[in-house]
Amino acid sequence: MTAATLVTPAQQEFDPYAGRSAASPIRFLYALNPLGKLLAPLPAMALLVFVRDAATPAAFIVLSYAIILVGASMTKRLTAVLVAVPLAIIVIGVGFSIWTDAAQVDHTAPALQIGGWTLYWGALAIGFTTGLRIAAIVSLTLIVGLSTTGPDLVRSMVQQLRVPYRIGYTALAAFRFVPRFGYELEVIRQAHRVRGAHGGRGPVAAIARWSGYIVPLLAGAIRHAERVALAMDARAFGAYPDRTERYLVPWHTRDTVFVVLFVAASALIFWFTYPWTLA
Repeated sequence: MTAATLVTPAQQEFDPYAGRSAASPIRFLYALNPLGKLLAPLPAMALLVFVRDAATPAAFIVLSYAIILVGASMTKRLTAVLVAVPLAIIVIGVGFSIWTDAAQVDHTAPALQIGGWTLYWGALAIGFTTGLRIAAIVSLTLIVGLSTTGPDLVRSMVQQLRVPYRIGYTALAAFRFVPRFGYELEVIRQAHRVRGAHGGRGPVAAIARWSGYIVPLLAGAIRHAERVALAMDARAFGAYPDRTERYLVPWHTRDTVFVVLFVAASALIFWFTYPWTLA
C-alpha cells in the first residue's frame, strides 16, 4: 500500500499526473497537450491522400485504434464511433465500387453479374481502397477528437501557437451556440406539443411545424447573443493585447515524445508499404 501524495489544486490543474500513484494510472491521451495530438497525425493524414494501396491505410487504422483503445477510456460514445468506422468502410467501399467506370477495370475477373451489368474485382479493389483511405484519415482525427475538449484546444492554440485570443475565444463562444440552440429547439417543440400546435402527419404538417420553430428560435438566438456580448464587454474582452489565462494547457516533455514517436511510426509504415499502388 502506497502513501497518498498531497497535491494542491493548482498542481492538479496544471499536471493531470500529479498526485497519482502507479496503482491508479490515468489514460495517457487525456494528459497530452491537444496540439500534440493534433500535429502528430497531420503528416500522415496529408500523405494518405496520395496513397493507392490498401495496406497503408489499414496499417494506420490499426495504429489509431491501438492508441485510442490504450489511451482513452471506453465509453458508449467511443464504442459507437469505433464500430461505425468499419461499417463506413463497407458502405463507402460498395458505393465507390459501383461508381467506378467498368471500362477501366474490365480486364479483371467479374465478381458479380446482374443482367448486362458486371461488377469487376478491380472496381471492388478501388472502392474498398478508397473506403480504407477515408477511414484511416478519420481514425487519425479521432485521436484528438475523442480525447480533447474544445476549450482546451482553443487554450492551447492561444498559448502555444499565439493565435490572437480575440479570434480563439470568439470562435469558441460561437461553437457553444450549437448545443444552446439544440436545447432551445427542444423546449420550443415541447411547448408546441403541449399547446397542440401544428398537429397531424404528412409533409404539409411537418413544414408547418418547422416553420413555427423558426421565429422563436431566432428570437432566442438573438437574446443569447446579446447576453454573451454584454458579458464579454463587462469583462473588457479585447481591450488589451494579452489576456490573463485562468487555466493553462502547458506543453510537456511527454507531448514531444508522443509527437516524435507517432511521426516515426508513420514514417516506418510508409517506408514498408511503398510504393503505394494497386498491384
